[in-house]
Amino acid sequence: MSIRSIRSIRSIGSGRSIRTDARGAATAVVAAVVLGAFLVGCSGAETSQGPGGDVPYVAPSANAAAASKAADDAAAAKDAKDEAEANAEAADAERNRPVAVRDAFAGLQATLNDNCTPGSSNCAYFLGRVHDELAGLDKAMKADAQGPGHFKEPIAWIAALRKTLNGDTSTDNLEKHRSELIGTRGRVNTWMQGHPEDYR
Repeated sequence: MSIRSIRSIRSIGSGRSIRTDARGAATAVVAAVVLGAFLVGCSGAETSQGPGGDVPYVAPSANAAAASKAADDAAAAKDAKDEAEANAEAADAERNRPVAVRDAFAGLQATLNDNCTPGSSNCAYFLGRVHDELAGLDKAMKADAQGPGHFKEPIAWIAALRKTLNGDTSTDNLEKHRSELIGTRGRVNTWMQGHPEDYR
């Protein structure tokens, strides 16, 4: 085809579309060159061993060691927590465990030579202590290996006192029932003296 023929084609109405197609083709070629360069750069960052030199390489064994250490730390923390809970439970059980009958009775015996006059300054302490010692002895007798049936009388006397006090351990109420408190203490002491195997 001669140059004159090409010029005549350009002069036709379709000449405008041919120029447009040429520009589009040129743009596509430039885009392909840029994309190719980008892909070549990316492939340079990858090796058969992992990332290229510009990316820090971490050996799989380091990841495994870190995961193993984290698992060991978690297990140690759980063991420490379990041990602390077990110690707390043991301490709580020890605090709530009744003392032996002989020990509880020794506390009550320590009050035998004490007394008070209602309204005096030491009466609140004294009557409160007698009440607490009787309650502790009651708990010890009920928990004793011989069973509560062995201590039937003292337990019944302490229960009667508890009913009389009706849950009110205020100083006024303890002073009001002072004779019942001291009387119960005396009866329990006499009973225990007759059962030396329980407190010696």
